[in-house]
Parts: sequence; structure tokens; C-alpha cells
Amino acid sequence: MLPLIFLPQIPSAGVLTALCGLAWYLAGGKQKVLRISAIALLSFSWGAFQGGLQIQQINAFQGASRNVTATLQTINLGNASEQSQYLKIEKFEGRRIFPPLMFRTKWREEAESLQAGQRWQLKVSLRPVHSLLNEGGFDAQRWALSQHAPMTATIRSAVLLDNNSTLRQQFIRRVQLGMPQLENTPVLVALAFGEKGLIQGPEKLLLQRTGIAHLVAISGLHIGIAALFGWWLARGLQFYLPVRMIDYRFPLIVSGAFMLTYAWLSGGNAPAMRAALAVSMWPTLRFFRIRCHPWQIWLWGVALLLLLDPMNLLSDSFWLSCFAVASLVFWFQWAPLPARFQHAWYWSFLRWGHLQTGMTLLLLPIQIAIFQGVNAYSFLANMWAVPVVSLITVPLVLLSLLTNLLPAGWLINAKIIVWQLADSSLSLAMWGVKPFAAGWTPLGESFLVFSLLGWLIIICWRLIPVKHSFSLVLSLLALSVTWFLRFPPERWRIDMLDVGHGLSVLISRNGKGILYDTGNRWEGGSAAEQNIIPFLNRRNIQLEQIIISHNDMDHRGGLESLQTRYPDARLRENSISGHSHLQCIAGEQWRWQGLMFNVLWPERQVADAGNNESCVIRVSEGAFSLLLTGDIEAETEKALIMKWRQGLQATVLQVPHHGSNTSSTPPFLRTVKPVTSLASASRFNKWHLPAHKVVSRYNKARYDWHSTSESGQLSLFIYDDYWTIKGLREQLIPRWYHRQFGVSVDNE
Repeated sequence: MLPLIFLPQIPSAGVLTALCGLAWYLAGGKQKVLRISAIALLSFSWGAFQGGLQIQQINAFQGASRNVTATLQTINLGNASEQSQYLKIEKFEGRRIFPPLMFRTKWREEAESLQAGQRWQLKVSLRPVHSLLNEGGFDAQRWALSQHAPMTATIRSAVLLDNNSTLRQQFIRRVQLGMPQLENTPVLVALAFGEKGLIQGPEKLLLQRTGIAHLVAISGLHIGIAALFGWWLARGLQFYLPVRMIDYRFPLIVSGAFMLTYAWLSGGNAPAMRAALAVSMWPTLRFFRIRCHPWQIWLWGVALLLLLDPMNLLSDSFWLSCFAVASLVFWFQWAPLPARFQHAWYWSFLRWGHLQTGMTLLLLPIQIAIFQGVNAYSFLANMWAVPVVSLITVPLVLLSLLTNLLPAGWLINAKIIVWQLADSSLSLAMWGVKPFAAGWTPLGESFLVFSLLGWLIIICWRLIPVKHSFSLVLSLLALSVTWFLRFPPERWRIDMLDVGHGLSVLISRNGKGILYDTGNRWEGGSAAEQNIIPFLNRRNIQLEQIIISHNDMDHRGGLESLQTRYPDARLRENSISGHSHLQCIAGEQWRWQGLMFNVLWPERQVADAGNNESCVIRVSEGAFSLLLTGDIEAETEKALIMKWRQGLQATVLQVPHHGSNTSSTPPFLRTVKPVTSLASASRFNKWHLPAHKVVSRYNKARYDWHSTSESGQLSLFIYDDYWTIKGLREQLIPRWYHRQFGVSVDNE
């Protein structure tokens, strides 16, 4: 199924049918390679069918005024008005659909009464999921497909059909009502039910930056603890039973029941179910007295997960879970502790340090690939926090959940005490990791080769004589340094980032960069945090200057975040302020990394720069030039023509004002005469930009049109004697799950 990660498009139904027929024919062969080929073809066809089915459902269901019957899936934690709601469609226009499809929506009107399990008759406007697409950024489109929720919706009307909530929602509500006011309630709820919606702000950032965020997800570690908790309980009960009634299978059954119950409490989320499936293999094999190699169990688990849901391939958490378990198996087989340290209780801290060393070293590749960085102190943070949370907090949480299944009365005080103890232990864990939060270091793709050295060193150490392995490791290290210090084939590069409705253009050369505008900002985040900084980190760009075209929030919204991340970057803008910054006034010019920057507009500073006071800059080198225009409109375009005329000509034009009909006048375009035009706009924006008239105007003049709403990130590569442009969606990373699903841009 691995080709599903790289395919530019899903094969047609006819091709998949032919592949299945070929597989059926090969399966009858006597040679093993033919049977394996048959399995491979069938597996690929099954995965491709699942992906194609989601695309078919998107095309069939998208549109306005659709009547659906849907069941609410999102657990109400008391903050329903602040979170997105997920609903599973059961009937579409009166017809039952299979498999069910989920969609996401913001539903504020009924926020207080929403409960998971309710069935609603809805009139909705469904549209396909569409994410911003940049190198290093979060791929929301891929994630949505992996969760089988490829649609978003606006609810027009709603009628409640069934007000019964799920048992899980009822139990969570009951537990929440019985919980005292605690300092770490959001994290305790996450540990108990896998629901992280209450974790916000500094608390969330601390967990991420210290590398202990995995502790608040119900994953393999917690599932294993739940199974062990059940095993201990069963063994305790056996202490009071007659010898004839004691059987080794009873603890295994109770252990499995606790494990499955805890997985159910997590809502059956993907990490918990993967962990439950993997952990359940051990008691199952023990139950039937079967011995297997660890790699066999790992392979069975991965294969079963992919057969049940091939879309797991698109989930980062799937790869993280599988890679983590594989790393543990590899570490304990290839770098085990000496036998004398493996049994006595007083060596337990050493054994824990050995395990954590392996995880820290071997998980570096996937951590850099997914999170774009590492915490230099994550080893110390995990050495402190994991034992406290795993051995104290989680058992106390499990005990408190167990007491909630029993009648009330005298247990009320006991439940409160247990919750308080769990909260105190969690406070202890958080207190110990706070000093390590400052150790987070962003790392780009160049460090991926370095991160593999841990695996290679262990393999060389075990398989090759010392004198040869040492020279081999040095050679690999030299190759890694060469890879890190390699020069890009292009001389310099321009990237228009996909920041939705806003603008951000990066000009980079020799690992340095100048950023023109910083995208938008909203409550709880900004384009700089979600798109620009991850891109800069991935490409290891050191930002030296930030240019703000004008004061609209969709152009300067991410400035504060960028200045915090890059305090040495100089600021250039037009507005008059008390802060020391470089001026952006017509006539200013400077040379940077061999490139010439000329400011063409505005003619003077103003207190509050609007669209027509946008900082217009021409960047040039040799025969290639770029014109950055911000949000100028027809009035300023006319003034620029009268003042500069010949100086306005450019190879590439940043389309003014996101393609609004108030700009890109025909005289301006005839004066600039661009070969290519780049527009920054979001696909489903409420202003319907870029305007159809403007796009038509560029096309009629035969100026190449490119838009971030269609292509995602747009990148220009300038070489010695030619240049080229590539869109992330079509050329840089062409994948079937990056397609622009649903209606075309012309029909939106």
C-alpha cells in the first residue's frame, strides 16, 4: 500500500479491476514470489479503492442545501462553542450511505446542548476540505482524509431527531461533574479519555516544547498500564481464591478487558486503537501459549491496521506509533543492557535510562520529519515526567474512573482524594519539566541525514569490526556534513507562501532571506506561526529583513511572532511610528546578496498606511526582475505609470490586492508587461477573490496566471540563464490527496 503516499492520482476503477484479476491469476501459481505479488496487488487495490471512494463521496455530496441525517461525534467537554464539531452522515437526501462519511463544522447556536450521540436532521452546505499547502506546514487536507472527514459544512437549519447521548458522553459528563476544581483538570481529562480539547495556551506549548506531549494521549504506554492495572487486580483477587480455581488465563482476560475499556474511553481514536491492537496480541499469544519473534508481532500489527483502514498511511500518528515500536524492538535487540543489569530492582533507574536513550536517539528522524525540530533536553524531561505520570498519575486516574462505576455515597470523598492525588502528581511532573522548555531547537530538512546516524552507528557497531566501523561512521558523518552544506542548484529563489487571504513573499539566497509581508493573524494563532516560520525552519533560512507593505492585518498580522523568532531581522515599513525601523519611501534602494531592491512607492510616510500607500518594490538581477505591489489599487497604479513607466517593467508581477477588480488595470498591465503573475488568495474567501474579470484580463493579455488558491505555495527558481516556476500542489509535491477536490475554481 506504500505507493498511496506518493501517487499523483488514484487509478481508475477499470485499472484496479484489472489488477485484482491479475492478482487472482498469480495467486494460483506455485512459486512463492507469484503469491506474494498477488498479495501486493490486492493490498494496493484495496488501499486505492478506499482513497478513490472518499473522492467519489466528495464529488457526490458537495454543494449547497443538502439534506442529511447525521450523528454528532464530538464529545462535549463544556467548551462546545469553542471547538469544531464532527458529524457522521448516515443518510444523504433520504438515502443511507455506506461507508458513513464525516464532516466538520462550527456550530455555535446549539453549543450548550450538543452531546455526542445525538441524531440531527440538517440542511447543510457541504464543501470539500481544502488546506493551505506549504513546505514544512501542517497538511490539514491529508489529515482530514486520514480521519475520513474530507468535508466541511455550514449548517443552515437543524432539527433534533434523537437526544440520547452515547454511554461514553454520559460517563465523561458524570466524571466531570464529580471532579473537584484542580490545577491540571485539562490534562487529567486528556489522560482519562484521550480528549485534549481543554488543553490550551501555555500548557499546550509546554507539553509540545518539552517533548512530553505523548504523555497526554492515550497511546501504547497508557494502554499497557491499563492492561497491567487489570492484571494486578486479577492477581489480587486470585489471592483469595482456592488453589483449584486459580488459572493463568484469568489475569490475561481481566487485563484484556481493562485494556479494551480504556481504549473505548478514549473514543476509539486511532492511536488508542493501534495500541490496543498491538498490546492485545501479547495476552492472546500467551493465552494460546504461542511464542513469536517481536518483529513478527510488529509486522502483523502493522498489516492488520492497514487492512482495516488503508488511510492510516496518511496519518502522522500512525507512522510515529509504528516507528516508535520498531525503534524499541531494534534497540533492545541490537543494544541490550548486560544481563547483570536486567533483573534486580536497584538497577531499574539504569534500565529506564537505557530505554529512554534508545527512544531519544532512534526517534530523531521521524521527530525532525514531522515536528521540524527537537528539544535538546527532551531526554531529561522524559526521564523525569514519564515515570511520574506512568507509575503514579495514570494508575490514580484509572482508580478514580473505577470508583465512578460504583454507587455514590461514601465513595465521594474517596474519589475527590484520588483526583487530588493525581493532580498533585501531575503538578510534580510539570514542575520538573518546566526548566527544559527553552531547549526547543527548530531543525530543517537538511538535518534528516544527520538524524539517521544513530541507527547507522548501532548497525556498524554490531555488524562490522571496530576498526572498519569507525572509518565507516566517519565517512557517513562526512557525507552528512556534505549534504548539510550542499548548495542549491538555483542561484536564488522566490516563494509566495500559501497563507490564505493575505500575503507573504520570501526572497532567499545563500541561506539568508528577506520577507515581504507576514500574512494574517487571528485569535489563537497567525500565518507566521502556522505557515511562515515552519517554512523558514524547514529550509534553514535566516531572516535578515522584514518588509511590511501596509497596515492591513492580512499583511502585517504575523509580524510580532516573526520578530520574536528572529529578533535580529530589520523591519522596513512606511508608517510613521516611534519605533526605529528602515524607511520604505520611493527612491530608497539597496543591494542585498547581489540583488538590487528599488522602492517605487509611496512618495512619503503616513501615519496609517492603507492600500494605496503600499510599499511597491522592484527586485532585479540581470535580466530577471520581480515587482511587489502589496494592495495598491487603480489610483496608485496610474501614479506609478506616470512617474516610472519604463522602470515598472518586470518579469514576474505580484498581482495587486489579491486580484481585486479595483486593481490590475489594463494600462498598468501593459506597462509592467509581466511574463508571469502570482496571486495570493484563499480558495473559499468571502470576497470571491481573485475576481473573474481580473483573471480573464491576465489570460487575454497572455500573462501566465498562478494563484496560491489553486497551487498552494508558489516557488520561482532563478538559475544562471533561465528561470522556472513550480506550484507545490502540481509540481513540487504532486499527490492525489493534495488535489483541489470538488468544484473547480471557475465555479466557486
